Amino acid sequence: MSKIRQQRTAEQLRMVLSDLFLRELSDPRLHGITVTGVKIDRELEHADIYVSALGDESREADVMAALSSAEGYLRRELASRVRMRKVPQLHMHWDPTLAHIQEVESILDNLDIPPADNE
Repeated sequence: MSKIRQQRTAEQLRMVLSDLFLRELSDPRLHGITVTGVKIDRELEHADIYVSALGDESREADVMAALSSAEGYLRRELASRVRMRKVPQLHMHWDPTLAHIQEVESILDNLDIPPADNE
């Protein structure tokens, strides 16, 4: 499998899943969920899906439980919308990147750096 096809397929899965989360899923636990990334293996059998709830880290357990129960529906919808021989197994992961960014920004905001002397 070429790296380019692998990346293209991952991006296509990300777009379809994002659309499903935005328009089709009725579970209230999944409102405001964003697909932040998709990584797919070379054989296109397993896809790691990274999701986040835009700044609301307290929802992680609820979101992951809802995604676990919706996995069959998501795979079925992917099968009907994406041309693939076999739809990959979906492995959902919480993306902690936004929490790390907020933490780093907080640290940087609290730094007390004296002005440089221009002599």
